[in-house]
Amino acid sequence: MITIYHNPRCRKSREALQLLESSGISHDIRLYLTDPLSEQELKALIDKLGMTAVELIRKGEAVWKADYKGKELSEADLIKAMITEPKLIERPILSTSDAAVVGRPLEAAEAFLQILKQD
Repeated sequence: MITIYHNPRCRKSREALQLLESSGISHDIRLYLTDPLSEQELKALIDKLGMTAVELIRKGEAVWKADYKGKELSEADLIKAMITEPKLIERPILSTSDAAVVGRPLEAAEAFLQILKQD
């Protein structure tokens, strides 16, 4: 089962969802802006992605520029920022129980789904 962390207002997220739906792979949709991740969920997702928190942040967001940019922030601070402001989380994210990928560019999502189909 795949979970897509999805923002319906984002074109790239909509494209990844369409790709997932056309793949025929069973999936859940998590609208993370209205159903935010807990600290534990976000930490687990970051681990599956093999990233640091700062790599998962959308640095072009106004809230990032206004409230966080240029500050000395720990990994815990960055995670708290993403929990408080979920729009800071890069999207879309495709996740299974043991692996995840940011589906931007769309080719990353395509490659992830190809691997899953082979298993």
